[in-house]
Amino acid sequence: MDTMRHRIVVALLCIFSITLAARGADAQTADLGTISFPTSGADAAQPHFIRGVLLLHSFEYADAAEAFREAQRLDPDFAMAYWGEAMTYNHSLWAQQDREAALGALNRLAPTPAARRAKAPTEREGGYLAAVDILYGEGSKLERDLAYSEAMRRLRASYPEDNEAKAFYALSILGTAHDGRDHVTYMRAAAVAEEVFADNPRHPGAVHYLIHSYDDPVHAPLGLRPARAYAKIAPAASHAQHMISHIFVALGMWEEVVEANQIAARVADERRQKKGLPVDARNYHALHWLAYGYLQQGRYDEARDLLFDMEKDAAESRSGRAVHYLASMRADYLVNSRRWDGGAVEIDVRLGDLNVDVAAASALASGWALLGHGDRQEAERVLSQLHQRLEATDDGDPATYRPGVQAAHVLALELEALIQLDDGEVDRAIETLQRASEKESAMPYEYGPPPVVKPSHELLGEVLLEQGRVEEARAAFEAALARGPRRVDSLIGLARAAERLGDAKTAERTYATLVEIWQNADPSLRDVKEARRKASTG
Repeated sequence: MDTMRHRIVVALLCIFSITLAARGADAQTADLGTISFPTSGADAAQPHFIRGVLLLHSFEYADAAEAFREAQRLDPDFAMAYWGEAMTYNHSLWAQQDREAALGALNRLAPTPAARRAKAPTEREGGYLAAVDILYGEGSKLERDLAYSEAMRRLRASYPEDNEAKAFYALSILGTAHDGRDHVTYMRAAAVAEEVFADNPRHPGAVHYLIHSYDDPVHAPLGLRPARAYAKIAPAASHAQHMISHIFVALGMWEEVVEANQIAARVADERRQKKGLPVDARNYHALHWLAYGYLQQGRYDEARDLLFDMEKDAAESRSGRAVHYLASMRADYLVNSRRWDGGAVEIDVRLGDLNVDVAAASALASGWALLGHGDRQEAERVLSQLHQRLEATDDGDPATYRPGVQAAHVLALELEALIQLDDGEVDRAIETLQRASEKESAMPYEYGPPPVVKPSHELLGEVLLEQGRVEEARAAFEAALARGPRRVDSLIGLARAAERLGDAKTAERTYATLVEIWQNADPSLRDVKEARRKASTG
């Protein structure tokens, strides 16, 4: 009897422990989404593994690696935990990969691909390990990305019920687009991710990869549903909260852009404080998009304050990443506000320290400000420096992001045109801007704050309108709005052109849109006053 009682007590304790473990896993993952990813790892390690995969789907790479390493500590033979850590070192959509770190993680499992695959208890898990070994194997980055995507296609075909194979296959397809946005490739990825979303509406990878797939003005309406879902699925992931704003920018939904990036920045700051991390743990990316949203809303003072905060962060951090975002935010602020006086102009950014597209945006902002102060000679010097940088950039190098080089060439043409305007060579300037807009039209769409910080069709429209070529100006503004919906400088240009052409209906509707966008704008802005006056009298 005592033996039977003892067995019952032990059994109940085991059930209780398992229940607590399951509850602990739920608590860990409730704020990151829900997936089903059964593996052969020890029960104690599985919740950390699941947490790592959830973080991986939301591109929270550092925290994901930490979770996978904890799973390894609890189960040193857990092959998939090493797969997971290796996956955190490939940032396919950011054109970043730390191959040495990934191979270091895999080598801790076993020294060769064959030995690692032998450590996998099942064929399915072996398939994941074989795929990641291809990702970090031999060949160029593009060759490896293509081969990895093919391996994930085969894995998905072998295990059609495995949503993780589908999700990582969708991401692998996106990762093959090395030359910028390719609609065919992105729609292929969307078709796979839609399957996962339909089966599991709380899957963070499904919604994340759908947002990337639909992240352009044509497809963005399809992205609203996954974007709204992602905000609720992963409230603990700063990148997830930012990510939804990709769709909002593509649709010109500036209030939602601001709100999403405010939340994303706050979540990152809370994580930084909790973990005692350095300033570079801030979500500079979200802060950049937040500042751009403020500029579209006419909240210039708040955008300026963010820029000065970024200047302090960059001085403390001294990292290339911080300097990149400082330069991007400075260029956005100066070009969109055209406030040539004040501390923003004086922020020091060196073109040689920046990617070529950011260097070109900085050059345009600095050159335009110099022209605003009557210093044509110094503006010419800035343009000359930019040309030298472009001549030194090898756009045939596989490591060079060609759309970035293309954007830089457009920006150089814009600065050239502004100098020509300053010289009174109006016709020549218009011809230069027409060349710039043709080049920009041929570029793949780039999400977020435009890399051509002053869209070339928009600048062309402004010059044409000033010269009385109103029909052409209207066409230019419409072209700009097709690429950047509800961008306010293009809207105000369209409203003015429509009014001068006697199209009162379009003018009134466009001014009304501006009034809606500028609800919280700085009251002193002249364009805001014009829009409110014209919308009320229309």
